[in-house]
Amino acid sequence: MINKGKIVIIGASNVGSAILGKITDFQLASEIVLIDINADKAKGEALDASHATSCIYSTNINVHTGTYKDCQNAGIIIITAGPSIRPGEKPDRLILAKTNTKIMNSIMTEIIKYTKDAMIIAITNPLDVATYYISTHFDYPREKIVGTGTMLETFRFRRILADHYHVDPKNIHGYILGEHGNSAFTAWSTVNIAGMPLEHLDDCFNFSQKINRQAIEDAVVQVAYDIINLKGWTNTGIAMVACRFIKSILYDEHTILPMSAVLEGEYGIRGVALSIPRMVCAEGIVKSFEVKLSSKETNQLLESAESVRNALSNI
Repeated sequence: MINKGKIVIIGASNVGSAILGKITDFQLASEIVLIDINADKAKGEALDASHATSCIYSTNINVHTGTYKDCQNAGIIIITAGPSIRPGEKPDRLILAKTNTKIMNSIMTEIIKYTKDAMIIAITNPLDVATYYISTHFDYPREKIVGTGTMLETFRFRRILADHYHVDPKNIHGYILGEHGNSAFTAWSTVNIAGMPLEHLDDCFNFSQKINRQAIEDAVVQVAYDIINLKGWTNTGIAMVACRFIKSILYDEHTILPMSAVLEGEYGIRGVALSIPRMVCAEGIVKSFEVKLSSKETNQLLESAESVRNALSNI
């Protein structure tokens, strides 16, 4: 039997530990299993988190280390394992493709020994390469594999735009689509603030100077590398993204979010994983949406597909 409240986190480094912390903070699981090749690191993180769940504000969550056998009855498996871009390195996630594809191969080989029922949330970079690889090289239901994709860029975009107009970011609607990386693009045709269309925002907010779209797009891409160079890694934002997906799955929300999965002809694209709006619920991805894009945005999506294809051809 599947235990929907059981979450397995593979990878206990900066991202994995941040996700562990957020899951316990938001009480999104009854049991959390931590798996890492560094057994001492995993045990330390599990002990720390398990003690935190004993406070009066928290549910008593069973947090412990484990092995891949623990995937057998898990509801959700989160894959964070693999190296990331480090301070001073070339700001391009695609350079990690060869190394992290090998890691994905070893992880999925173990997972499929024990389950094909759990929802898998892929976070390892390059995200779209990893998502495509595990979706197409293993006998695992594709609808149960969710790449976090451009959800993080979308969160960042909404914050940057919200700061510009001095408004609650939850009132910002719109997507960053394509590759989780340098070729991600802002789908400006999807953007509005509380129903107010993009072309009227400056007038609505009494801004005399028109918004600089290019500056905002550049900031969305650059901010990830700013964070890496300043603190050494990114983990808090992606941990919140992971929890957003977990909540959508646990509560069967049928939420529409930008996420990465293999395209099956949407926008005429096949043979690659990219982020477009998709509906996710307890059963996985149930629908993909071809939102109307401008011709420029459609071309940007095609360029993203080519960027990821080039990385796939080199692994």
